[in-house]
Amino acid sequence: MTEQSKNIGKIDKVLDIKGEVCPYTFVRSKLALENMESGQVLKVIVDHEPATKNVPRSMENEGNKVLDISKINDTDWQIIVKKG
Repeated sequence: MTEQSKNIGKIDKVLDIKGEVCPYTFVRSKLALENMESGQVLKVIVDHEPATKNVPRSMENEGNKVLDISKINDTDWQIIVKKG
């Protein structure tokens, strides 16, 4: 866990989309955020490495803030997004 991820605070929703590939990783993440309030935090868990670049870029283009991207074990990453 990175130092930054320790200071994120409350996670409002966790979306485990291991097994999904781009662009579905972004689509599923975007749909999850649509059901959340502005300022809430979504934790997305992926195992498709390109998603660690594509999802955050797309999330920021949509007006959200990426708080953390970090590897959580040998195969998975977390992407933490605050809804804009």
